[in-house]
Amino acid sequence: MAADHRPLAIFLMGPTASGKTALALRLAQRFDVELVSVDSALVYRGMDIGAAKPDADTLARCPHRLIDIRDPAQTYSAAEFRVDALREMAAITAAGKTPLLVGGTGLYFRALQYGLSDLPEADAALRERFAREARDLGWPALHARLAALDPPAATRIRSGDTQRIQRALEVIELTGKPLSRQQGGLRERFAYRVLKLVLMPEDRAVLHARIAERLDAMFAQGFLDEVRRLRARGGPGSSPWQALHPDLASMRAVGYRQVWQHLDGAYDLAECRERAIHATRQLAKRQITWFRSDRDAVAIDPFDPGHAVRAERLAADFLRS
Repeated sequence: MAADHRPLAIFLMGPTASGKTALALRLAQRFDVELVSVDSALVYRGMDIGAAKPDADTLARCPHRLIDIRDPAQTYSAAEFRVDALREMAAITAAGKTPLLVGGTGLYFRALQYGLSDLPEADAALRERFAREARDLGWPALHARLAALDPPAATRIRSGDTQRIQRALEVIELTGKPLSRQQGGLRERFAYRVLKLVLMPEDRAVLHARIAERLDAMFAQGFLDEVRRLRARGGPGSSPWQALHPDLASMRAVGYRQVWQHLDGAYDLAECRERAIHATRQLAKRQITWFRSDRDAVAIDPFDPGHAVRAERLAADFLRS
């Protein structure tokens, strides 16, 4: 078999609250790597506490690429991430280092490694129209519309996954063809040889406890005030940035959605906490299912006391190969 001379990269994946950042920092201290964030919430400026963004001191010691690259009023797609990530990986490799990509957004990892179908770019006017229809009719009605137009896509997309419902309807309207018939196709060989490590908790109860503890810490750090500042944009005396609303992809992020609704008076803080914990657990469950399907990944239990040493050993062996 011919030698594989592709440059190396490491993917560190896993569900929310599984300790990815801490492990990435440990690996960065030992190996000649640079970190690239793979997280659909961390791209947004001003979303710090609720997105569990590494703090300023951590980022100063160990910079993460692709953090704080978008305003929350903007959209950011998996296709845009792929372009950005490949650019950053090339720069890291050119500097003689190894890219270490860390995060929990499985779609971004898949888009990066395998590419995406040649679909039309986002249409701001269409998205605004769908957002208005969702406010008037509700997202279940739009999911039902998708089911009528593209049954396979509707089966694959959950009724609560508003961003993907919107994208599927957008593609259908722009192309006149079902999304499910436009996805797939040939995949080019990825430009990097990759070690995939996935933090896979064996004890779900421990992960659930960590999720609750982390959310409580976020509230103690000022999560409510962070969302208040985001809600206040565009009002009298505010910055000139565009006002935010709850239908934006950024504000639909887990935790932010529940706090926004609490501040709207939909429920009290205790219920807000319970809803946010439940939503985060559901997110973790979907992430675990997604990453478990990746048969190339090496699973590591993040709650095993020796997990960091094992990850270091795997990384060391890979970087010597």
